Amino acid sequence: MPVKINIILEFVYFEPYIGSMATKNETKINKILRATPPGTVLLSSWLTSQGYSLDLQKHYKKSGWLESVGTGALKRKGDEVDYLGGLYALQKQLGLSVHVAGRTALSLLGRSQYIDLAPGRAVLMGAPKETLPLWFKKKDWEERIDYYSTSFLPADMDLMDLSDNGFSVKISQPARAILECLYLAPKHQEFFECYELMELSNDLRPKSVQDLLENCSSVKVKRLFVYLAEKLKHPWLEFVDLSNVDLGSGTRSLVKDGAYIGKYKMTVPREFERNEQPGI
Repeated sequence: MPVKINIILEFVYFEPYIGSMATKNETKINKILRATPPGTVLLSSWLTSQGYSLDLQKHYKKSGWLESVGTGALKRKGDEVDYLGGLYALQKQLGLSVHVAGRTALSLLGRSQYIDLAPGRAVLMGAPKETLPLWFKKKDWEERIDYYSTSFLPADMDLMDLSDNGFSVKISQPARAILECLYLAPKHQEFFECYELMELSNDLRPKSVQDLLENCSSVKVKRLFVYLAEKLKHPWLEFVDLSNVDLGSGTRSLVKDGAYIGKYKMTVPREFERNEQPGI
């Protein structure tokens, strides 16, 4: 008889406790899902910092709330996540300066009309000591990710928020994106493509251009930028004070058998100087 009473007491005591724990866990997962937009990655380390233990995260996966994206990364069960949703986590949860850069930023801003900008590829840039986590590199984003770490421009200068499907990520504004394209030329981006993108950039803000040129550490990039802007007769260039821009000394040979531009001490593709349509 005492044994039977003990069993009944234990059942009565634990049943409401177990039920309340389940309810508490459901409330807690709903709280974090409401705080983070759909289509984005949830980093395990960030969840832990928010009070969601590894055991609790495992419980959410087992219960069908979350599923793995890779080691240390999760998403809502059944959620579609692209590289921008992964980038959101890098920026908002890890605090990295990695951002959409160069031609990809220009494309997202609708500034690459009629130009084939290597579809299926996305350009990201970050600070020198910033590396992409393994889960991000291993994930099949259905786009090739070209990542470059560099300090030729200040990490936080001339960026903007771009909204995408209910969340936003940092991307380069037009002037910075053009400079990033020139930084990658000619090894990682064709000069002709840079020319065409610069041709479409007749509405850059002089203040942005001024700040970027004064803080840019690449002589090659600055010379190319000013040379192309001058050649294309962009109106905003006359409002940029080049006396405050250090264009360096010495020559820069950017291509073999090119045309030498004495004013900027550099060699450029001959097509630029023959006033031909680049690429023809």
